[in-house]
Amino acid sequence: MKALIVIDMQKDFTTGVLGNPQTAAVVEPVAEEIRRFRAEEPDGLVIATLDTHFPDYLNTQEGKFLPVPHCIKDSDGWELCPEVRDALGENAFYVEKNTFGAIGLPELFTDPETFPLDEIRVIGVCTDICVISNAMILKAAFPEVPVKIIQGCCAGVTPESHENALRAMQACQMIVE
Repeated sequence: MKALIVIDMQKDFTTGVLGNPQTAAVVEPVAEEIRRFRAEEPDGLVIATLDTHFPDYLNTQEGKFLPVPHCIKDSDGWELCPEVRDALGENAFYVEKNTFGAIGLPELFTDPETFPLDEIRVIGVCTDICVISNAMILKAAFPEVPVKIIQGCCAGVTPESHENALRAMQACQMIVE
């Protein structure tokens, strides 16, 4: 079985308070990749993460390093981009996370003996923060499963930090396509 992991395609990261031209530009490619994956892998697993913070965000360690309230649960900026939400449809699993990496993400995959995982594809934003964090968690949990990063469906805080993250993931034996 193949899995597609869609990282934090929320309004605040694409067109909202932390968005930039690069993150806004990947919305449609991400939606298209989800549709393509569903067509090619009808039995594949699709998981979307949601960066999730609360009104006390500025009092958290992350809030002190990045003092920009974002992805406050149930706010407009916390919502998925409509194009991505529509592409995900009703058969996706959603994981709320209040940190860069979703520690429990590997637990969504049951015993590999009864639930063989052949490939994990990762797309989303931001390449240099949450994409790399979740990709590293998945690679550590499933060292023999190819983890593929679809670079045209990822964007970072800056183009340079995006490229640095892609190189780091390649160095950790992930496949960057």
